[in-house]
Amino acid sequence: MTHAELETLYEALATKLDAMESQKRKLFLAKLVLLLAQEVGTAGKVVSAMDDAARNLHP
Repeated sequence: MTHAELETLYEALATKLDAMESQKRKLFLAKLVLLLAQEVGTAGKVVSAMDDAARNLHP
């Protein structure tokens, strides 16, 4: 995936999150991860990606 495609995805995600009620955001993100996990196909890859995403989170 190109940098431009990643930027497009980031913008789409940010727009979607901004448009929904704050109490629905966690559920949306959980559902999104599970749908994408089905596309990835292996639990190990998904867990590794979750670990990467959780690393170095700063407010």
